[in-house]
Amino acid sequence: MNIQLTRFRLRSVAAVAALIVASHAAWALDPFTVGDIRVEGLQRVEPGTIFASLPFRVGETYNDDKGSAAIRALFALGLFKDVRLEANGNVLVVVVEERPTVADIDFVGIKEFDKDTMKKAMRDVGLADGRPFDKALADRAEQELKRQYISRSLYGAEVVTTVTPIERNRVNITFSVVEGEPAKIKDIRVVGNQAFSESTLRGLFDLDTGGWLSWYTKSDRYARAKLNADLETLRSYYLSRGYLEFRIDSTQVAISPDKKDISITINVTEGERFVVSSVKLEGDYLGKEEEFKSLVSIRAGEPYNADAVAQTTKAFSDYFGNFGFAFARVEARPEIDRSTNRVSFVLAAEPLRRAYVRRIQVTGNSRTRDEVVRREFRQFEASWYDADRIRLSRDRVDRLGFFKDVNIETQEVPGSPDQIDLSINVTEKPAGSIQLGAGFSSAERVSLSFSIRNENIFGSGNYLGFEINTSKYNRVVSVSATDPYFTVDGISRTVDVYHRALRPYADQGGNYRLVTTGAGLRFGVPFSEVDRVFVGLNLEQTTIQPGTNIPAAYLTYAETYGYTSSAIPLTLGWSRDDRDSALAPNSGRYQRFNSELGLMGDARYTRNNYQYQQYVPLNKKFTLAFNGEIGLGKGLGGRPFPVFKNFYGGGLGSVRGFDQGTLGPHDVTGAIVGGAKKVVLNAELTAPFPGAGNDRTLRVFGFTDLGNIYGENEKISTSQMRGSVGVGLSWVSPMGPLRFAIANPVRKFAGDRIQKLQFQIGTSF
Repeated sequence: MNIQLTRFRLRSVAAVAALIVASHAAWALDPFTVGDIRVEGLQRVEPGTIFASLPFRVGETYNDDKGSAAIRALFALGLFKDVRLEANGNVLVVVVEERPTVADIDFVGIKEFDKDTMKKAMRDVGLADGRPFDKALADRAEQELKRQYISRSLYGAEVVTTVTPIERNRVNITFSVVEGEPAKIKDIRVVGNQAFSESTLRGLFDLDTGGWLSWYTKSDRYARAKLNADLETLRSYYLSRGYLEFRIDSTQVAISPDKKDISITINVTEGERFVVSSVKLEGDYLGKEEEFKSLVSIRAGEPYNADAVAQTTKAFSDYFGNFGFAFARVEARPEIDRSTNRVSFVLAAEPLRRAYVRRIQVTGNSRTRDEVVRREFRQFEASWYDADRIRLSRDRVDRLGFFKDVNIETQEVPGSPDQIDLSINVTEKPAGSIQLGAGFSSAERVSLSFSIRNENIFGSGNYLGFEINTSKYNRVVSVSATDPYFTVDGISRTVDVYHRALRPYADQGGNYRLVTTGAGLRFGVPFSEVDRVFVGLNLEQTTIQPGTNIPAAYLTYAETYGYTSSAIPLTLGWSRDDRDSALAPNSGRYQRFNSELGLMGDARYTRNNYQYQQYVPLNKKFTLAFNGEIGLGKGLGGRPFPVFKNFYGGGLGSVRGFDQGTLGPHDVTGAIVGGAKKVVLNAELTAPFPGAGNDRTLRVFGFTDLGNIYGENEKISTSQMRGSVGVGLSWVSPMGPLRFAIANPVRKFAGDRIQKLQFQIGTSF
């Protein structure tokens, strides 16, 4: 710091000296009337820049004060190393020497950072291509570069700046860096703890002394911001367990002389453990004291819990907001009795004034149109503030699935105490993707699929998808388009066109095909904020193309009802979605029911499918997710359920660990033909991936699956269900969606096809 200060003083003295010398040069001129002004020494700067800075014009009288002002103004531009004023008769000559221009900035030896990132950091301190070069700026840039390395625990990084003059008064700047090894945390100590062991407290921290995943998380690299976050976690841990007067006395961070090891010591005072004796309400509760009492999370007889206090005051504020009181004051006042280590709370509330929303602003949507976000809002401009409607609006926008993050901020309107503005800030995710799906079978093959889709085409909120499955056994070409706001009331319209050709597996040795071509039109009608009913009509034709080793079930159906079947099925459906997010849900419920009714055409049947999902947050990190799906099909008019409408199970989205679509009945030839009944049960425990930071979509999970497929006349039996357990990873990455699972079948039968590794990857466009 002293060296930097000395350099700054030397530069300041030099600049002042130059200004004094130049000013004396100006003072040496006797006053005269300026007949003309001439500029000498310009290379890149426009003459107009000089003339605009001069405090006098042609025809005016030049004097010492004006000369000094001119010198100061020209130096202040930062474009010149030297400025002089000379007189040639009645012509004032402005002689300048321009600073060199930065031609290029390069970095040598940088591995920790991307060069583009570093160039941006240099630009922020004023050093960039095309700008005038200033030695002071170069020094600042060098210090900024060192600061960036210190933020990554590279305390031993050395930076040497080289300035190379080139033609046309330009310079190249090179920062040569020797990064060295990062300083790593050698030891973390907590001193003064008695109630909890030191290992327990250290386990709360993101910072640690290293582990098997430290190469990725960099958790053994010290950062002040990370330490502050860990200290807050430590404080919260004590305050939520009764230690009302807990405090962190000091924190020492010591680095070894070789700048490779860091030791952290945290000194704490726990204080006594307090128990809540009573909770009472004071103030104006709008005559709804009982409703507010039901929101109290603070429990008498239990240890003091700061989280419960914060949760209660927030619940009170939110509930006041439901009635338009956006600025309600809620205070939890503790009354401490240290003789008995008990604390009572007084919840004092003052509603203040009722407010209404003046304006709603949408920010961060570089691609998505404002109207796509605004039409999901249930809080309107020029209406009374309603916290419930604002939360609902936020959840509806998040459930669109277009954004990684959705946040709503409340801003007071200056000069209008009864008005507020709402700002909804979104972070967009890639809406278009090219997806690849792959599976490795322990039996014999690799299967691939390919699709292009855009969930938010042209930022309109509309969906457009095109899918091709290139599998040797199951080929699909389909196009689907959805307009979620076909009408202003939110009625959606979906158009589907598809062509599917199913072939047998290789080890069945057949070459028959099951070809389905069709088109459909479906409308979705919203009946509430979370409920939607669907109705539609499909036109489709299915052809059983005979070949070798055709399954007996297909052959029997074709010989009885024809090799080609046409159908006009009516589709009915319902969905309810109150999840907090469609992208990475942590709480809420999702349900859907679909029914396909074929009463016209060659195929007569009903096909029904119900799915239920529940997300239960266990804490801030862990979420327990349940999924259940049941499908039932039945033939109508004395006909069997069409074999080409059978359900299939196994693989991603079903029972992992088993080959995709291979569960269920086999006919007498051993062919896998699916079934008219389907049962699938899944449970997942999800958590953020270590080191994921703010990316909530990067998650790891453990799972257990159970399910099977059954024939139309077969009774659903739990004894025949297949089961598996495993671990996986999911991520909506900048390159597109990714889902990876490793499963171990724990309940399997002879003849089952095992597929332990399954994944899906994608790239955005």
